[in-house]
Amino acid sequence: MADDPYQVLGVSRDAPDEEIRRAYLKLVKELHPDVNPSRPAAERFKKVTAAYDIVGDPGRRRQFDRGEIDAGGEPRRYASRRHAGAGSARGPWSGGRFQFDDIGEVFSDLFGGAGPRPRGGFSTRGRDVRYTLEVDFAEAVQGARKRVTMPEGGLLDLVVPEGVTDGQVLRLKGKGQAGLAGAEPGDALVEIRVRPHRDFRRERDDILIDVPITIDEAVLGAKIEVPTVSGRVQLTIPKGTNSGQVFRVKGKGVRNLTTGTTGDELVTVRIVLPEDIDESLSYFMTEWRKKRPYDPRGRG
Repeated sequence: MADDPYQVLGVSRDAPDEEIRRAYLKLVKELHPDVNPSRPAAERFKKVTAAYDIVGDPGRRRQFDRGEIDAGGEPRRYASRRHAGAGSARGPWSGGRFQFDDIGEVFSDLFGGAGPRPRGGFSTRGRDVRYTLEVDFAEAVQGARKRVTMPEGGLLDLVVPEGVTDGQVLRLKGKGQAGLAGAEPGDALVEIRVRPHRDFRRERDDILIDVPITIDEAVLGAKIEVPTVSGRVQLTIPKGTNSGQVFRVKGKGVRNLTTGTTGDELVTVRIVLPEDIDESLSYFMTEWRKKRPYDPRGRG
């Protein structure tokens, strides 16, 4: 025998229709299989929808209150054939009293407004799930295999493609929550956050870095090692190099998977003086300035 629908919904017999509707929507949001997949919740969900099928329809509610139908919606033996045939439409999505706005309200809250709305039952696409994944600068440039821990404790393996940018969202088809009643699962949306690097910066597909050089390397020229994401390379510094001059190291930037091209590394050299200016350097510069004065700020 079916339970009393008023008790199932937790409302009094004289509750207004709107109060019954609010109680039903609240319970649906708590017990929906996509939110609470446990067996007890599923059984209670069935009872709640059956109860609302009786008292959520004003006509059937009057029949129940008059004793013409029982809690399962079946006509009582003493009810007239005319009353017994009234309001025979059954089911949580039928009967004409569960309006489209009710469906929209329930599923907007359950699924964030995404995915198709149900037709003829509770079949609906699974919810998308969102995660944030932090990666190192080098991993963003070169690509990496990473593992994301889901809120419920599961693990999600994914490939971070080379050249991924900060804030880019990777969509993993079918890795979201399971669909209901055979519907397709949702997707996993993984937002990439690239940790700043101590030395490197990125500008589109180029990588930028500042490299210090000594005063004698700037004056006399030199071969120096500079770091890149993939390792260290040699860079030739010509005689008379000024601080702030930029050198291009071809192909040491970011590979663009869309265009198939690879950026460069742009090396800006900065002349750094020694911490202690000794007497010999001071004397040399003093004599040199007397013999070869020049004004780099002068106008030509």
